[in-house]
Amino acid sequence: MTRKQARAAHDLRPIRFERAYTRTAPGSVLTHFGETRVLCTATYTDGVPPFLQGKGQAWLTAEYSMLPSATASRKSRDRNGKTDGRSIEIQRLIGRSLRGVIDLRKVTERTLWIDCDVLQADGGTRTASISGSYVALFDLLRSMDRARLLRAWPLRCQIAAVSVGVVGGEVLCDLDYDEDSQADVDLNLVMTGEGEFVEVQGSAEGRPFGRDALARMLDIGEAAVRRIFELQRAALEA
Repeated sequence: MTRKQARAAHDLRPIRFERAYTRTAPGSVLTHFGETRVLCTATYTDGVPPFLQGKGQAWLTAEYSMLPSATASRKSRDRNGKTDGRSIEIQRLIGRSLRGVIDLRKVTERTLWIDCDVLQADGGTRTASISGSYVALFDLLRSMDRARLLRAWPLRCQIAAVSVGVVGGEVLCDLDYDEDSQADVDLNLVMTGEGEFVEVQGSAEGRPFGRDALARMLDIGEAAVRRIFELQRAALEA
């Protein structure tokens, strides 16, 4: 199929991590995945949840939400503490992904908060959130290190994510909304800088898929994640 911007099947959309986007959060990144925009912020508060009190380590948790105007039809806000099931699933995925690459024993008893707010949605909001949150978390930890709130540097490696799918019989990387809405298979891949998987979320939306298609999606997805790692590093070195 013909893709927007004449992208090849394995090509990512234009990706950018705009750091220090807000003044108040130590880690603040406006993440661009094509037309998708996610504001990822990283902050901390003193103390940890009850199940970790007295154990001398930190905790990391994530929240995800989509602004009402992020999609073509207005999305209702979460109210009275009620979060929709999709948002709960995504914020748990973001938290699991980041906890997979940080040693929380090297951080004093504080809670690290990752907040991902989708300003504009055009597919891949969860993968953009994970990829941008790593950059925001890195900046938060750098700020905490300067304030001597770390026992040692806690990040073990990078983390990033990308969507892959089968559309019209072809494996495509980093799907936008139009492609995702037509996909026969939808897969989200979360990988560490050490080449290990944190999550492989794949499902057939239309026809079932075989092992060969899965292997092809994993190969294309892994190569794409490695390109995202390069973009993360470039942003953090800027």
